[in-house]
Amino acid sequence: MASTNDQLLVCDLTQSYSPRGGGGVSTYLKEKRRYVLESTNHRLLQIVPGPETKVVEDGRSIWCEIAAGGVENSPNYRFITDTKPIREVLERFQPDLIESLCPWILPWTAIHYRRRHPATALVAGYHTDFPDAQVFRVAEKLFGHQLARFWRWQSCCYGEITYREFDRVYSLGETSAGNLTRMKVTDPDTMSLGVHTDIFHPDKADPGFREEMGLGHTKGPLLIYAGRIDYEKGADQLIEMFRKIPRELDAALVMFGDGQLTEELKEASAGLNIAFPGFMSDRGGLARALASSDIYVSAMPSETFGMSVIEAQACALPVIGVDAGAMPSRVSPENGVLVPVGDTQAMAQAVVDIWPDKVRQMGRNGRALVEREYSWDATFDHLFKTVYPKAFKAAEARVQRGPLGFRPVYKFFNGTA
Repeated sequence: MASTNDQLLVCDLTQSYSPRGGGGVSTYLKEKRRYVLESTNHRLLQIVPGPETKVVEDGRSIWCEIAAGGVENSPNYRFITDTKPIREVLERFQPDLIESLCPWILPWTAIHYRRRHPATALVAGYHTDFPDAQVFRVAEKLFGHQLARFWRWQSCCYGEITYREFDRVYSLGETSAGNLTRMKVTDPDTMSLGVHTDIFHPDKADPGFREEMGLGHTKGPLLIYAGRIDYEKGADQLIEMFRKIPRELDAALVMFGDGQLTEELKEASAGLNIAFPGFMSDRGGLARALASSDIYVSAMPSETFGMSVIEAQACALPVIGVDAGAMPSRVSPENGVLVPVGDTQAMAQAVVDIWPDKVRQMGRNGRALVEREYSWDATFDHLFKTVYPKAFKAAEARVQRGPLGFRPVYKFFNGTA
Protein backbone atom coordinates (compact mmCIF):
# COMPACT_ATOMS: atom_id res chain seq x y z
CA MET A 1 0.00 0.00 0.00
CA ALA A 2 1.39 3.43 -0.92
CA SER A 3 1.97 6.09 1.69
CA THR A 4 -0.15 9.20 1.95
CA ASN A 5 2.59 11.19 0.21
CA ASP A 6 2.51 9.12 -2.98
CA GLN A 7 2.14 11.15 -6.13
CA LEU A 8 -0.97 10.10 -8.05
CA LEU A 9 -1.89 10.80 -11.65
CA VAL A 10 -5.50 11.98 -11.84
CA CYS A 11 -7.20 12.25 -15.24
CA ASP A 12 -10.15 14.46 -16.23
CA LEU A 13 -12.03 13.30 -19.33
CA THR A 14 -14.79 15.37 -20.93
CA GLN A 15 -16.56 16.48 -24.10
CA SER A 16 -18.01 19.52 -22.29
CA TYR A 17 -15.13 21.88 -22.92
CA SER A 18 -14.61 24.87 -25.12
CA PRO A 19 -12.06 27.68 -24.97
CA ARG A 20 -15.04 29.93 -25.79
CA GLY A 21 -18.31 29.31 -24.02
CA GLY A 22 -17.29 26.15 -22.17
CA GLY A 23 -19.29 27.20 -19.12
CA GLY A 24 -19.08 25.46 -15.78
CA VAL A 25 -16.99 22.45 -16.81
CA SER A 26 -14.31 24.63 -18.42
CA THR A 27 -14.07 26.72 -15.26
CA TYR A 28 -14.00 23.54 -13.17
CA LEU A 29 -11.05 22.18 -15.17
CA LYS A 30 -9.12 25.43 -14.79
CA GLU A 31 -9.75 25.69 -11.05
CA LYS A 32 -8.92 22.03 -10.48
CA ARG A 33 -5.58 22.48 -12.25
CA ARG A 34 -4.81 25.45 -10.01
CA TYR A 35 -5.73 23.48 -6.89
CA VAL A 36 -3.68 20.42 -7.84
CA LEU A 37 -0.57 22.48 -8.60
CA GLU A 38 -0.87 24.74 -5.55
CA SER A 39 -2.25 22.41 -2.89
CA THR A 40 -1.13 18.85 -3.72
CA ASN A 41 1.87 16.92 -4.97
CA HIS A 42 -0.21 15.02 -7.53
CA ARG A 43 -0.11 15.11 -11.33
CA LEU A 44 -3.10 16.02 -13.48
CA LEU A 45 -3.95 14.84 -17.00
CA GLN A 46 -6.86 16.70 -18.65
CA ILE A 47 -8.29 15.36 -21.93
CA VAL A 48 -10.68 17.58 -23.91
CA PRO A 49 -11.84 18.08 -27.52
CA GLY A 50 -9.84 20.41 -29.78
CA PRO A 51 -9.18 21.28 -33.43
CA GLU A 52 -6.25 18.81 -33.55
CA THR A 53 -4.67 16.20 -31.34
CA LYS A 54 -1.86 17.49 -29.17
CA VAL A 55 -0.30 16.78 -25.79
CA VAL A 56 1.41 19.51 -23.78
CA GLU A 57 3.35 18.53 -20.65
CA ASP A 58 4.12 21.34 -18.23
CA GLY A 59 5.56 20.00 -15.01
CA ARG A 60 2.82 18.15 -13.13
CA SER A 61 0.12 19.33 -15.56
CA ILE A 62 -0.57 17.44 -18.81
CA TRP A 63 -3.02 19.10 -21.21
CA CYS A 64 -4.33 16.94 -24.03
CA GLU A 65 -6.63 18.00 -26.86
CA ILE A 66 -8.16 15.32 -29.10
CA ALA A 67 -9.11 16.20 -32.68
CA ALA A 68 -12.89 16.53 -32.89
CA GLY A 69 -15.45 17.93 -35.30
CA GLY A 70 -17.73 20.83 -34.46
CA VAL A 71 -21.22 20.45 -33.05
CA GLU A 72 -24.01 21.70 -35.32
CA ASN A 73 -25.70 24.83 -33.95
CA SER A 74 -23.18 25.00 -31.06
CA PRO A 75 -20.24 26.91 -32.53
CA ASN A 76 -18.10 26.76 -29.40
CA TYR A 77 -18.16 23.01 -28.90
CA ARG A 78 -16.55 19.95 -30.46
CA PHE A 79 -17.51 16.30 -30.04
CA ILE A 80 -15.01 13.46 -29.99
CA THR A 81 -16.14 10.41 -31.96
CA ASP A 82 -12.77 8.76 -32.64
CA THR A 83 -11.59 7.56 -29.23
CA LYS A 84 -8.43 5.81 -30.43
CA PRO A 85 -6.20 8.84 -29.62
CA ILE A 86 -7.69 8.93 -26.11
CA ARG A 87 -6.94 5.25 -25.61
CA GLU A 88 -3.37 5.88 -26.73
CA VAL A 89 -2.97 8.79 -24.29
CA LEU A 90 -4.37 6.73 -21.42
CA GLU A 91 -2.02 3.84 -22.20
CA ARG A 92 0.89 6.25 -22.41
CA PHE A 93 0.33 7.93 -19.05
CA GLN A 94 -1.67 5.23 -17.17
CA PRO A 95 -3.61 7.36 -14.66
CA ASP A 96 -4.44 6.07 -11.20
CA LEU A 97 -7.93 7.61 -11.32
CA ILE A 98 -10.14 8.83 -14.17
CA GLU A 99 -12.90 11.37 -13.54
CA SER A 100 -15.49 11.45 -16.32
CA LEU A 101 -17.33 14.77 -16.60
CA CYS A 102 -19.85 14.06 -19.38
CA PRO A 103 -22.31 11.26 -20.16
CA TRP A 104 -21.73 10.42 -23.84
CA ILE A 105 -19.09 8.05 -25.34
CA LEU A 106 -16.13 9.02 -23.15
CA PRO A 107 -17.34 7.30 -19.97
CA TRP A 108 -17.11 4.05 -21.92
CA THR A 109 -13.60 4.89 -23.04
CA ALA A 110 -12.70 5.11 -19.36
CA ILE A 111 -14.60 1.89 -18.56
CA HIS A 112 -12.82 -0.08 -21.29
CA TYR A 113 -9.46 1.27 -20.11
CA ARG A 114 -10.25 0.19 -16.53
CA ARG A 115 -11.08 -3.32 -17.77
CA ARG A 116 -7.50 -3.55 -19.03
CA HIS A 117 -6.15 -1.89 -15.87
CA PRO A 118 -8.48 -3.08 -13.07
CA ALA A 119 -6.87 -1.08 -10.27
CA THR A 120 -7.77 2.23 -11.93
CA ALA A 121 -10.47 4.04 -9.93
CA LEU A 122 -13.35 5.58 -11.88
CA VAL A 123 -15.34 8.62 -10.72
CA ALA A 124 -18.30 10.10 -12.60
CA GLY A 125 -19.12 13.77 -12.12
CA TYR A 126 -22.81 14.40 -12.82
CA HIS A 127 -22.41 17.99 -14.02
CA THR A 128 -25.37 17.94 -16.43
CA ASP A 129 -28.79 16.46 -15.72
CA PHE A 130 -28.73 15.08 -19.25
CA PRO A 131 -32.02 13.10 -19.26
CA ASP A 132 -33.86 16.41 -18.76
CA ALA A 133 -31.56 19.05 -20.25
CA GLN A 134 -30.22 17.20 -23.29
CA VAL A 135 -32.87 14.56 -24.00
CA PHE A 136 -36.33 15.41 -22.67
CA ARG A 137 -36.39 19.11 -23.54
CA VAL A 138 -35.02 18.54 -27.04
CA ALA A 139 -37.33 15.60 -27.72
CA GLU A 140 -40.36 17.50 -26.42
CA LYS A 141 -39.82 20.22 -29.01
CA LEU A 142 -39.38 17.66 -31.78
CA PHE A 143 -41.79 14.86 -30.90
CA GLY A 144 -44.13 16.04 -28.15
CA HIS A 145 -44.43 15.36 -24.44
CA GLN A 146 -45.20 11.61 -24.43
CA LEU A 147 -42.35 10.58 -26.71
CA ALA A 148 -40.04 12.92 -24.80
CA ARG A 149 -40.88 11.04 -21.59
CA PHE A 150 -40.02 7.77 -23.33
CA TRP A 151 -36.64 9.05 -24.49
CA ARG A 152 -35.92 10.39 -21.01
CA TRP A 153 -36.60 6.92 -19.64
CA GLN A 154 -34.30 5.45 -22.28
CA SER A 155 -31.54 7.87 -21.32
CA CYS A 156 -31.95 6.91 -17.66
CA CYS A 157 -31.57 3.25 -18.68
CA TYR A 158 -28.36 4.21 -20.47
CA GLY A 159 -27.21 6.06 -17.35
CA GLU A 160 -27.92 3.01 -15.18
CA ILE A 161 -25.78 0.78 -17.43
CA THR A 162 -23.01 3.39 -17.51
CA TYR A 163 -22.77 4.54 -13.89
CA ARG A 164 -22.87 1.07 -12.37
CA GLU A 165 -19.38 0.64 -13.86
CA PHE A 166 -18.02 3.56 -11.81
CA ASP A 167 -16.53 3.33 -8.33
CA ARG A 168 -18.12 6.62 -7.19
CA VAL A 169 -20.62 9.08 -8.63
CA TYR A 170 -21.03 12.63 -7.39
CA SER A 171 -23.59 15.28 -8.26
CA LEU A 172 -23.56 19.04 -7.80
CA GLY A 173 -26.61 19.12 -5.56
CA GLU A 174 -29.76 17.35 -4.51
CA THR A 175 -31.73 18.52 -7.54
CA SER A 176 -30.43 15.61 -9.65
CA ALA A 177 -31.55 13.01 -7.10
CA GLY A 178 -34.65 12.01 -9.08
CA ASN A 179 -32.85 11.00 -12.25
CA LEU A 180 -29.93 9.46 -10.34
CA THR A 181 -32.45 7.35 -8.44
CA ARG A 182 -33.98 6.25 -11.75
CA MET A 183 -30.45 5.25 -12.82
CA LYS A 184 -30.14 3.24 -9.58
CA VAL A 185 -27.17 5.29 -8.41
CA THR A 186 -27.13 4.66 -4.68
CA ASP A 187 -25.54 7.00 -2.17
CA PRO A 188 -23.99 9.52 -4.59
CA ASP A 189 -21.67 12.13 -3.13
CA THR A 190 -22.79 15.75 -3.28
CA MET A 191 -20.36 18.53 -4.05
CA SER A 192 -20.70 22.28 -4.55
CA LEU A 193 -18.69 24.37 -6.97
CA GLY A 194 -17.03 27.63 -6.01
CA VAL A 195 -16.38 31.24 -6.89
CA HIS A 196 -13.48 33.63 -6.34
CA THR A 197 -15.12 36.30 -4.22
CA ASP A 198 -12.14 38.61 -4.65
CA ILE A 199 -12.61 38.59 -8.44
CA PHE A 200 -16.41 38.57 -8.43
CA HIS A 201 -17.00 41.51 -6.12
CA PRO A 202 -19.40 44.50 -6.12
CA ASP A 203 -16.38 46.83 -6.04
CA LYS A 204 -15.71 45.87 -9.68
CA ALA A 205 -18.67 48.03 -10.80
CA ASP A 206 -17.85 50.49 -13.59
CA PRO A 207 -20.22 53.46 -14.17
CA GLY A 208 -19.17 53.50 -17.83
CA PHE A 209 -20.30 49.92 -18.54
CA ARG A 210 -23.88 50.77 -19.55
CA GLU A 211 -22.64 53.38 -22.04
CA GLU A 212 -20.10 50.89 -23.37
CA MET A 213 -22.93 48.45 -24.12
CA GLY A 214 -24.74 51.14 -26.11
CA LEU A 215 -27.42 51.43 -23.43
CA GLY A 216 -26.40 54.71 -21.86
CA HIS A 217 -29.71 56.32 -22.78
CA THR A 218 -31.60 54.00 -20.38
CA LYS A 219 -32.17 54.89 -16.73
CA GLY A 220 -34.02 51.85 -15.38
CA PRO A 221 -32.72 48.47 -14.20
CA LEU A 222 -29.89 46.91 -16.20
CA LEU A 223 -30.56 43.17 -16.44
CA ILE A 224 -27.78 40.74 -17.31
CA TYR A 225 -27.48 37.12 -18.39
CA ALA A 226 -24.25 35.15 -18.98
CA GLY A 227 -24.32 31.72 -20.60
CA ARG A 228 -25.03 29.89 -23.82
CA ILE A 229 -27.54 31.54 -26.10
CA ASP A 230 -29.62 28.46 -26.85
CA TYR A 231 -32.90 26.72 -26.07
CA GLU A 232 -31.43 24.55 -23.28
CA LYS A 233 -30.60 27.70 -21.32
CA GLY A 234 -33.95 29.35 -22.03
CA ALA A 235 -32.30 32.34 -23.72
CA ASP A 236 -35.31 32.87 -26.01
CA GLN A 237 -37.57 33.20 -22.96
CA LEU A 238 -35.46 36.09 -21.64
CA ILE A 239 -36.22 38.08 -24.78
CA GLU A 240 -39.92 37.26 -24.39
CA MET A 241 -39.73 38.30 -20.73
CA PHE A 242 -38.04 41.59 -21.61
CA ARG A 243 -40.84 42.48 -24.04
CA LYS A 244 -43.32 42.20 -21.16
CA ILE A 245 -41.52 44.64 -18.86
CA PRO A 246 -43.45 47.94 -18.87
CA ARG A 247 -41.80 50.42 -21.23
CA GLU A 248 -41.94 53.16 -18.61
CA LEU A 249 -39.51 51.19 -16.43
CA ASP A 250 -36.86 52.01 -19.06
CA ALA A 251 -35.04 48.70 -18.50
CA ALA A 252 -32.13 47.31 -20.51
CA LEU A 253 -30.72 43.78 -20.95
CA VAL A 254 -27.20 42.51 -21.70
CA MET A 255 -26.90 38.93 -23.01
CA PHE A 256 -23.33 37.64 -22.67
CA GLY A 257 -22.50 34.43 -24.53
CA ASP A 258 -22.65 32.64 -27.87
CA GLY A 259 -24.87 29.87 -29.18
CA GLN A 260 -27.24 28.63 -31.83
CA LEU A 261 -29.87 31.29 -31.09
CA THR A 262 -27.57 34.32 -31.12
CA GLU A 263 -28.37 35.65 -34.58
CA GLU A 264 -32.05 34.74 -34.35
CA LEU A 265 -32.46 36.57 -31.04
CA LYS A 266 -30.52 39.59 -32.26
CA GLU A 267 -33.04 39.93 -35.09
CA ALA A 268 -35.98 39.31 -32.76
CA SER A 269 -34.81 42.02 -30.35
CA ALA A 270 -34.14 44.71 -32.95
CA GLY A 271 -35.28 48.06 -31.60
CA LEU A 272 -35.23 46.89 -27.97
CA ASN A 273 -32.72 47.96 -25.34
CA ILE A 274 -30.84 44.68 -25.58
CA ALA A 275 -27.11 44.19 -26.21
CA PHE A 276 -25.33 41.01 -27.36
CA PRO A 277 -21.62 41.63 -26.69
CA GLY A 278 -20.65 37.98 -27.27
CA PHE A 279 -18.76 35.55 -25.07
CA MET A 280 -16.61 37.04 -22.30
CA SER A 281 -13.54 34.83 -21.83
CA ASP A 282 -11.92 37.07 -19.22
CA ARG A 283 -13.25 36.33 -15.73
CA GLY A 284 -12.32 39.81 -14.55
CA GLY A 285 -14.23 41.31 -17.46
CA LEU A 286 -17.29 39.21 -16.61
CA ALA A 287 -17.05 40.30 -12.97
CA ARG A 288 -16.98 43.93 -14.10
CA ALA A 289 -20.06 43.38 -16.25
CA LEU A 290 -21.99 41.67 -13.47
CA ALA A 291 -21.05 44.20 -10.81
CA SER A 292 -22.03 47.04 -13.16
CA SER A 293 -25.53 45.62 -13.67
CA ASP A 294 -28.56 45.57 -11.39
CA ILE A 295 -30.35 42.20 -11.69
CA TYR A 296 -29.27 38.77 -12.94
CA VAL A 297 -31.88 36.83 -14.94
CA SER A 298 -32.00 33.17 -16.00
CA ALA A 299 -34.76 30.98 -17.43
CA MET A 300 -32.72 27.75 -17.38
CA PRO A 301 -34.88 24.99 -15.80
CA SER A 302 -32.31 22.19 -15.56
CA GLU A 303 -29.26 23.69 -13.88
CA THR A 304 -27.37 21.10 -11.85
CA PHE A 305 -25.55 23.87 -10.00
CA GLY A 306 -25.74 27.31 -11.60
CA MET A 307 -22.25 28.75 -11.46
CA SER A 308 -23.30 31.96 -13.21
CA VAL A 309 -25.86 32.47 -10.45
CA ILE A 310 -23.34 32.42 -7.61
CA GLU A 311 -20.96 34.61 -9.63
CA ALA A 312 -23.77 37.16 -9.98
CA GLN A 313 -24.59 36.87 -6.28
CA ALA A 314 -20.93 37.38 -5.43
CA CYS A 315 -21.21 40.70 -7.29
CA ALA A 316 -24.22 41.58 -5.07
CA LEU A 317 -26.91 41.10 -7.71
CA PRO A 318 -30.38 39.77 -6.89
CA VAL A 319 -31.37 36.83 -9.10
CA ILE A 320 -34.64 36.34 -10.93
CA GLY A 321 -34.91 32.74 -12.11
CA VAL A 322 -37.20 29.73 -12.39
CA ASP A 323 -38.38 27.41 -9.64
CA ALA A 324 -36.61 24.29 -10.93
CA GLY A 325 -33.25 22.57 -11.04
CA ALA A 326 -30.61 24.02 -8.75
CA MET A 327 -32.20 27.46 -8.57
CA PRO A 328 -34.20 26.89 -5.35
CA SER A 329 -31.03 25.93 -3.50
CA ARG A 330 -29.29 29.17 -4.53
CA VAL A 331 -32.14 31.69 -4.67
CA SER A 332 -34.47 32.50 -1.78
CA PRO A 333 -36.92 35.38 -1.13
CA GLU A 334 -34.06 37.07 0.71
CA ASN A 335 -31.84 37.30 -2.38
CA GLY A 336 -34.12 37.01 -5.41
CA VAL A 337 -37.35 35.77 -6.95
CA LEU A 338 -38.24 32.42 -8.50
CA VAL A 339 -41.17 32.00 -10.90
CA PRO A 340 -42.76 28.95 -12.57
CA VAL A 341 -40.82 27.49 -15.50
CA GLY A 342 -41.79 29.18 -18.76
CA ASP A 343 -43.81 31.96 -17.10
CA THR A 344 -42.19 34.97 -18.76
CA GLN A 345 -44.96 37.29 -17.55
CA ALA A 346 -44.20 36.39 -13.93
CA MET A 347 -40.51 36.95 -14.56
CA ALA A 348 -41.18 40.40 -16.00
CA GLN A 349 -43.42 41.22 -13.03
CA ALA A 350 -40.65 40.15 -10.67
CA VAL A 351 -38.38 42.78 -12.19
CA VAL A 352 -41.05 45.39 -11.55
CA ASP A 353 -41.65 44.17 -8.01
CA ILE A 354 -38.05 44.40 -6.80
CA TRP A 355 -36.95 47.54 -8.67
CA PRO A 356 -35.63 49.67 -7.13
CA ASP A 357 -36.51 49.29 -3.46
CA LYS A 358 -35.48 45.65 -2.86
CA VAL A 359 -32.52 45.30 -5.21
CA ARG A 360 -29.73 46.50 -2.97
CA GLN A 361 -30.65 44.46 0.11
CA MET A 362 -31.27 41.33 -1.94
CA GLY A 363 -27.86 41.79 -3.53
CA ARG A 364 -26.16 42.11 -0.15
CA ASN A 365 -27.89 38.95 1.04
CA GLY A 366 -26.72 37.06 -2.03
CA ARG A 367 -23.14 38.20 -1.50
CA ALA A 368 -23.26 37.05 2.12
CA LEU A 369 -24.54 33.61 1.03
CA VAL A 370 -21.66 33.13 -1.40
CA GLU A 371 -19.03 34.26 1.09
CA ARG A 372 -20.45 31.83 3.61
CA GLU A 373 -20.91 28.70 1.49
CA TYR A 374 -18.95 28.63 -1.79
CA SER A 375 -15.22 28.40 -2.39
CA TRP A 376 -13.13 26.42 -4.89
CA ASP A 377 -10.73 25.18 -2.22
CA ALA A 378 -13.65 23.67 -0.30
CA THR A 379 -14.84 22.04 -3.54
CA PHE A 380 -11.57 20.30 -4.24
CA ASP A 381 -10.81 19.53 -0.61
CA HIS A 382 -14.03 17.51 -0.63
CA LEU A 383 -13.19 15.87 -3.97
CA PHE A 384 -9.66 14.81 -3.01
CA LYS A 385 -10.26 14.04 0.65
CA THR A 386 -13.70 12.43 0.51
CA VAL A 387 -14.85 11.40 -2.99
CA TYR A 388 -11.54 10.05 -4.31
CA PRO A 389 -10.72 7.99 -1.19
CA LYS A 390 -14.15 6.33 -1.46
CA ALA A 391 -13.45 5.56 -5.12
CA PHE A 392 -10.09 3.97 -4.32
CA LYS A 393 -11.63 1.93 -1.52
CA ALA A 394 -14.32 0.67 -3.91
CA ALA A 395 -11.65 -0.10 -6.53
CA GLU A 396 -9.67 -2.09 -3.96
CA ALA A 397 -12.76 -4.12 -3.07
CA ARG A 398 -13.52 -4.67 -6.75
CA VAL A 399 -9.99 -5.94 -7.45
CA GLN A 400 -10.16 -8.29 -4.47
CA ARG A 401 -13.40 -9.73 -5.85
CA GLY A 402 -11.59 -10.45 -9.13
CA PRO A 403 -10.20 -13.79 -10.43
CA LEU A 404 -8.66 -16.00 -7.77
CA GLY A 405 -5.03 -15.13 -7.23
CA PHE A 406 -5.22 -11.82 -9.13
CA ARG A 407 -3.37 -9.31 -6.94
CA PRO A 408 -2.13 -6.38 -9.07
CA VAL A 409 0.14 -3.75 -7.60
CA TYR A 410 -1.70 -0.42 -7.43
CA LYS A 411 -1.72 2.82 -5.59
CA PHE A 412 -4.22 3.59 -2.89
CA PHE A 413 -5.12 7.17 -1.98
CA ASN A 414 -6.39 7.67 1.55
CA GLY A 415 -7.46 11.29 1.19
CA THR A 416 -4.57 13.52 2.20
CA ALA A 417 -4.04 15.83 -0.76
